[in-house]
Formats: sequence, structure tokens, C-alpha cells
Amino acid sequence: MEPDEESNYTPQEKATYSKIKEYVKEKYGVNVHTSYIAQVKRMCGLDMGENYNKSKKENPEVKQCPQEKVEYIKDALRYFKLI
Repeated sequence: MEPDEESNYTPQEKATYSKIKEYVKEKYGVNVHTSYIAQVKRMCGLDMGENYNKSKKENPEVKQCPQEKVEYIKDALRYFKLI
């Protein structure tokens, strides 16, 4: 559905993991891993879809997101109006 000339409706951009990564890279010059984004989203209590790429290991090693990158990701989540 295309917005017509009389309407002020514009579809809202979805905040995908790749868009969040791109935002952080452009603004801070830092790469963030998708697992870090997921950790921060959990910290903020955001709804998340099911992870279809789960590790098959019994106790997978999960690296904790550094505090500096937590702040960068939170900034991106604010930018996309998720928090």
C-alpha cells in the first residue's frame, strides 16, 4: 500500500538487528555482535522472537556485552523508539 498525496501516513522503519548494527557503526565506529543486541534487549525487557540459530552445545559459551557497547546499543534502541 502506497501513501497517497492527501495522507500524512508514512510507514515506520523497523529496527532490525542489521539496522541497529549499522547505526552503532556509523555513529560510534564500533561493530556490535547480534548476541550483544539480544542481551541489551533482554535487559530492557523488550519482546524478542524465538532464536532459530541456537547452539547445539549443552552449555554454550555466551560472552557478556561490554558496558561501553551496552550504552551504544541502548542509544540505538532509543533512536528507533524501542525504549
